[in-house]
Amino acid sequence: MARNDSPVLILGGGAWGLSTALHMLNAGYNDIRVVERAEQIPSRYSGAWDLNKIVRAEYEDPFYTELALDAMEGWKTPLFGPYFHQTGYVVAVTDRAPEKAVHHLEEALSSISSHPRFASEIRRLHGGKDFKDYTWQYSGPLTGFKGYINRIAGYAHSADTLRGIWEHCASRGVRFIMGESAGKAVELLYADAKVLASSSTGTGPQRSTGEGRCIGVKTADGKRHLADLTICALGAYAASLIPSLGNFSVARCWSVAHVQLTQAETNFLRGIPTTSVRDLGFFFEPDPKTQLFKLCPLGAGFTNTNNDGISLPPGDLLPPPQDYIPLEDEQKLRQLLRETFPWMAERPFVEQKLCWFADTADSEYCIDFVPNTNNSLVVLSGDSGHGFKMMPSFGKWVVELLKNNEQRLPRWQWRNTDLRGQDWSTSVSWRIGESREIRDMIDEKSKIIKARL
Repeated sequence: MARNDSPVLILGGGAWGLSTALHMLNAGYNDIRVVERAEQIPSRYSGAWDLNKIVRAEYEDPFYTELALDAMEGWKTPLFGPYFHQTGYVVAVTDRAPEKAVHHLEEALSSISSHPRFASEIRRLHGGKDFKDYTWQYSGPLTGFKGYINRIAGYAHSADTLRGIWEHCASRGVRFIMGESAGKAVELLYADAKVLASSSTGTGPQRSTGEGRCIGVKTADGKRHLADLTICALGAYAASLIPSLGNFSVARCWSVAHVQLTQAETNFLRGIPTTSVRDLGFFFEPDPKTQLFKLCPLGAGFTNTNNDGISLPPGDLLPPPQDYIPLEDEQKLRQLLRETFPWMAERPFVEQKLCWFADTADSEYCIDFVPNTNNSLVVLSGDSGHGFKMMPSFGKWVVELLKNNEQRLPRWQWRNTDLRGQDWSTSVSWRIGESREIRDMIDEKSKIIKARL
């Protein structure tokens, strides 16, 4: 186990990296550096570089229900509370929803309806009138809608959370090494298993075989940053440093779009519940600062698979395509608006982008030591689209890993399986549709532009 005064490197200043820094501080670690490629936090390379994320506890697996409930208590503390909005959470399907979407809704509802924490906070909704009783702003037909409302859920402002926890950690002594040159990790450094970095500026032999004791990282400016413990929290980008992680953790992305509202429209929609229509998409109350209304289609997403069968985000500073989402996703979102807020349905979408995350076939996290590194390298991966809500709690699970010197939960252990070349996206119970490659989206955009010309 690393000592409290051991030099520690955390690669990545996103939700899990910052949570880890926070909880390690609270556990007494006093030599922590965070290496982050972006010039500032919130980082554009984080999946949490966004307006908001759903905070809810509905899971088919009660294990994650309990973890989410614990995290929700963390969202109500003075540190995280400024970013949490308990607006309630409406979950629905339309009468055109595939059976898979209907089944998932019922399973999610079952996971909480009998739970004592939710007993008085859940109500089934049948038909448009029921939905409008709880959200009077819905003005669309809500055709065939059925589902439920969960009053204790809501959302968190993700970008503001990252900024707030960054500032908190920095004020308590965590050092941040940032920027496209100084903060971009390009190579993990390895040494003989008997070699330790005596300090954060120490020197020692190195090799890049990907095995042996990890003694730190080299950044794009050529500098070597040494540590006794290195924690890789790079999300979708992690397999670029740990290729074997790409055997079971896939970089995947989903579309994000926004509608620019007026001040009056923003005020009109203030307080609406976070709404997820399982066969179309989801949205949040508009952001009061930017007056942006965020929507996301629900689907299996896109990957970017290379010749080695590993999916990573495109390496560009601003990965393509920019300000574009697939036509299929746009159609889902237009239909979602026609059903709920038809006055917005034909508005132009702005700030369209892709949100990249690390995905696993069973939607389980990986919080473990990388094999054959003598417990000197930890990887945090597999958020699978449900990791941000755990931010108040996540770092304590890393501290527990370090204390135990092993991952005692089989579900969070490193996987010695190779799933490259397999499309398991359709087997994930809560996703509808099939996964596609990002190049298909780029080709689609090119064809649309040519057709317009």
